[in-house]
Amino acid sequence: MTNEEEKEKVDETAETAAEETKKQEESETENTKTEDTAKETSAEETSEENSEPSAEDELLSMKEQLEESENKYLKLYAEFENFKRRNRQETELNNKYKDQKFAEDLLPVIDNLERALAIKGTDESFNALHKGVEMVYNNLVETLEKHEIKAIEALDQPFDPNFHQAVMTEESDTESDIVIEEFQKGYILKDRVIRPTMVKVSE
Repeated sequence: MTNEEEKEKVDETAETAAEETKKQEESETENTKTEDTAKETSAEETSEENSEPSAEDELLSMKEQLEESENKYLKLYAEFENFKRRNRQETELNNKYKDQKFAEDLLPVIDNLERALAIKGTDESFNALHKGVEMVYNNLVETLEKHEIKAIEALDQPFDPNFHQAVMTEESDTESDIVIEEFQKGYILKDRVIRPTMVKVSE
């Protein structure tokens, strides 16, 4: 074998070895890439599994939402019941005292009739007029009583600031704090004072 042939053979051997080394390196690179890809895929799957809530977490969240909704419902229900109660009480109160304005408007008329009845006279025409005024007065008082509007009893009664308004005091043989004179009648509607009685009280 000549030197040239030996040289060519050595070169071929070297090229073959270089190609095998290159192929081995490429194979190792591909294996590394595959392993990295597998690791990334596994990491992504693990991350996705961790990010998704478990059934227990979902159940707990639903329970919390249900409790919050129930609390809101109970609060609204209580507010609505209170509103209905206040509205009912207000309606009942208005119905109970619906005649108060009617009575307040009539009280001056009753006062004037009482002043007319207090006038004294002797002739027949006066007596006839007096009788007519008395009939009107009695009829009006009866009408008020049908609506549970009544005069407050005051004369010779113990003074009560809830029903009487003392405008004068005077020494008297009676015990103290007794109503000894009425200046203006007071009236009451059911259990509500429309107007207190103006009185003189003993000292």
